[in-house]
Amino acid sequence: MTTKQIYQVTGMTCAACATRIEKILTKTNGVIEVEVSLATNKARVSYDDQQIDNDAIIARIEKLGYQAQPEQEGEAHSEKDDLLRRFLFSSVLTVPFLWGMASHFSFSSFIWVPALFLHPYFQFALALPIQLWIGYPFYAGAWSAIRNRSANMDVLVVLSTSAAFFYSHYLTFTASPASTHQLTLYYETCAVIFTFLLLGKYLEAMAKDRSRNAIRQLHHLQPKVANVLRPTGVTTVPVSELVVGDIFIVKPGERIPTDGLVIEGQSTVDQSIFTGESLPVEKWSGQTVIGATLNQNGWLKVKTTKVGSETALTQVIKTVEEAQMSKAPIQRMADEMTDIFVPIIISIAVISFLAWYYVFTSHAFGESLEKAIAVLIIACPCALGLATPMSILVASGRAAQLGILFKQGKYLETLQRVDTVVLDKTGTLTKGKHEVIDLYTLGWSKEELMRLVAAAETASEHPLAAAIVTYMKNRGVSIPAPTSFTPLPGYGIIASVNGHSVIVGSAKLMNSHNIDVTPVQQRMDGHATEGKIVMLVAIDHRLAGYIALSDPLKEDAVHAVQRLKKLGKDVMIITGDNEHTAWSIARQAGIRRVYASKLPGEKVQIIQELQKRGKTVAMVGDGINDAPALMASHIGIALGTGADISKDSADVLIMHGELTGIVHSFLLSQQTMKNIRQNLFWALFYNTVAIPATMIGFLAPWVAGIAMAFSSLSVVLNSLRLRRSKL
Repeated sequence: MTTKQIYQVTGMTCAACATRIEKILTKTNGVIEVEVSLATNKARVSYDDQQIDNDAIIARIEKLGYQAQPEQEGEAHSEKDDLLRRFLFSSVLTVPFLWGMASHFSFSSFIWVPALFLHPYFQFALALPIQLWIGYPFYAGAWSAIRNRSANMDVLVVLSTSAAFFYSHYLTFTASPASTHQLTLYYETCAVIFTFLLLGKYLEAMAKDRSRNAIRQLHHLQPKVANVLRPTGVTTVPVSELVVGDIFIVKPGERIPTDGLVIEGQSTVDQSIFTGESLPVEKWSGQTVIGATLNQNGWLKVKTTKVGSETALTQVIKTVEEAQMSKAPIQRMADEMTDIFVPIIISIAVISFLAWYYVFTSHAFGESLEKAIAVLIIACPCALGLATPMSILVASGRAAQLGILFKQGKYLETLQRVDTVVLDKTGTLTKGKHEVIDLYTLGWSKEELMRLVAAAETASEHPLAAAIVTYMKNRGVSIPAPTSFTPLPGYGIIASVNGHSVIVGSAKLMNSHNIDVTPVQQRMDGHATEGKIVMLVAIDHRLAGYIALSDPLKEDAVHAVQRLKKLGKDVMIITGDNEHTAWSIARQAGIRRVYASKLPGEKVQIIQELQKRGKTVAMVGDGINDAPALMASHIGIALGTGADISKDSADVLIMHGELTGIVHSFLLSQQTMKNIRQNLFWALFYNTVAIPATMIGFLAPWVAGIAMAFSSLSVVLNSLRLRRSKL
């Protein structure tokens, strides 16, 4: 049986670490799939629990020199505090070195430097705890990498700082006391490198922490208790103890404890944390509510329908976290580069040392060593490794705030390549619920006709009947109960109301009862051309008029279609509805290509035909009856509700169900890929320029350490710009 588990991994220092864990675990018997993210410090492992267990996987990771533990629900991990403590300690010991460096440059020679700060024994005493205690995690990481026949950033840091420290140590304790003031030592190189590496890592950890705020906020919004209705009265119980079927009370201003069904009361609920909608949603008996949303101004009695891991909140968090963990195809290039990066840099450092020692200087060991140290430090595989996952991490969180869920990070990359958008009609372009839009009467008042029809339809379960009843209820009209009711599937109904015989249905039903529909035939044909449904009404066996219903366009449909066209997308409709209805909606929405009267299998064939023509197709539907078409397309986009996020056939879910969300998903995909390319460019540009510059002596090792630390930070900060992206 396949099991999926996410582990929190600590000790990773660069992209090479993440790549190494992936490779080793992938080769382990029983492990099916592995994804390790440096941006989130997590590993997601799919494994066969008949061949390997959870403890064995953790042991394998720890054997590589890292710490791992299964992630707990809602658990937040951060190394910020430890990094800050180590940075502050290292900074205090580094200040005398920075002060002493003023004597090395002519432009700062006017600064007074205590003689003690330049004494080799004093510098050794300050550098020793930095090298051994502050540097210990780097040594441990380097040893683990070497032991496993790999190399990472820790190896570069350890090689460079150890060379500087131990060479300086050798000079300090072998030189004569009279010549100690003439020694050229490199203790400050070790101190400054470690201090600024820690500063960079601390700032990077803070930036990563900020990027995870969207998920953390969702965790914190979950109420801790619920007011549950018991036989003895209302009792406050922990939300974790709720079971399906419990009835709880939600007062104005309280958050709804879990997903449920309103059985009494009326209110407006702010669902913006799930759907991104700023306007509250009306809730009354029979409506569903989502846990963690805010009840605004009314009192609700709710029956629990989902608890624990089945709730919308938990599913949203799980989906976003999985998207953040997954890798976009573009990341493969960076992974391949980081895999060979460290060995190449070590080779370049050796070449630099030999060139300076034998060619550019006359066997000046210290100066040649300094150039090699600078090369080891300036190189940065972290920037390459963070370029893609940080952008995916931030973009996924931003999408969740907008009510958009990407099932995997790769869909953020694929979506921006889409050139053809195929839209379902019912529930996608239209609201999916019919509304009464016209009423025509013959010899009856509109109010009385509607009262009789609504009374006849109250016993019907047909969606059109519900639309008529709702229409009358919204106008505050009292509806009498029918004394008899006979449904005629496919035709209509016959009922008795207040002594009247009421027939509601199609022209065929009227003709079967010898009721002449000629007086309204022309009007009916006009409505049919516009895609509307006409329900004829006969009272006491005489035609009394008709009711026209329509499934109207969503308010944002026209604007969304226009924006998709501006983005260069070819927009079309595929629907099972008839030609008249489909073309009516298409004209209103501004769409010129329509495939009507298509069965689910035929929708798939059309999408496959488009793909054969070289089109990259995104199918947009409701995620249920459009499942085959959603799966056949390159990207399946489902328009759902905040409570319905488990549409397995969709790759992207628009939780608020608005077409504007499709536009936002395309724009966010484009911005994310632009951001990733920027990150990769600057990471490559940095290494391409910095390494040669250091080889020829332009940068001192301590300057190289600062540059390396801030190269990764620049990638993280650039990724964070996606949080403020304008759509």
